[in-house]
Amino acid sequence: MSVILITIVALCAIGVTAAVILYFVAQKFKVYEDPRIDQVEEVLPSANCGGCGFPGCRGFAEALVNAEDISGYNCPAGGNAVMSKVGEILGHAVTAAEPKIAVVRCNGTCANRPKHNSYDGAESCSIAASLYSGETNCAHGCLGLGECVESCAFDAMYMDKETGLPVIDEEKCVACGACVNTCPNNIIELRKKGPKNRRIFVSCVNKDKGAAAKKACSAACIGCTKCAKECPFDAITIENNLAYIDFSKCKLCRKCVAVCPTGAIHEVNFPAKKPKTPIEPAKPKGNSDIKLDK
Repeated sequence: MSVILITIVALCAIGVTAAVILYFVAQKFKVYEDPRIDQVEEVLPSANCGGCGFPGCRGFAEALVNAEDISGYNCPAGGNAVMSKVGEILGHAVTAAEPKIAVVRCNGTCANRPKHNSYDGAESCSIAASLYSGETNCAHGCLGLGECVESCAFDAMYMDKETGLPVIDEEKCVACGACVNTCPNNIIELRKKGPKNRRIFVSCVNKDKGAAAKKACSAACIGCTKCAKECPFDAITIENNLAYIDFSKCKLCRKCVAVCPTGAIHEVNFPAKKPKTPIEPAKPKGNSDIKLDK
């Protein structure tokens, strides 16, 4: 038998032996994966936005399949329609979650919050926040560099050149929370959309005392407590010189909006208030209008 033939036979024997060993090793350490994971992932929007709190849609699908109760889980990008399909696949009852939306809690526009210096560095809010307090006397407000806009995977935000503040597109926002996590000054918050998309919130995060806050921004909350005293539902609290409206308690009565001296409380998507009709004075009783014949 030639050397070449012996070599070929030996290599074939080694290959077959290695294949058999790998087969038994694979069977020994085989990891079972629930086929429902693929089914759930298929109905998810594949946005991989992280709004669910898991690393991508695949990670969320695995968590859903392994959960005994999925009532506390939510897919912001897909909404209640997607979660209903997930519930059908897994045989779980799903409670519809009230939709949320991102709101910008800063009204420090160029007009309300004048600049006293100019930032000439990296176009990043995170870097700017770590270096200094900003271009104005308010160290708490929007830095205006648009890092939140860049983080939005749904093109639901843009920077308003006139005001210098980010604007939320209500039609596109899915409340994934990417902008909330990106903002170093925590001026963006997820709040309930509310009935007919109506919301009331304090558009300020300045925790300085009233005089300092008002000097830095004419539209700042000064912690005067007028709104808290006016609210009949105990939905407003004052902490660290700053008012906050609890959207789970707020009944949208708008009484707080009327008493705020700086206009820091914003009302969104409400109809304009009708002007009060003046009450005509009542005519005096008697027969003064009766003419007597001469």
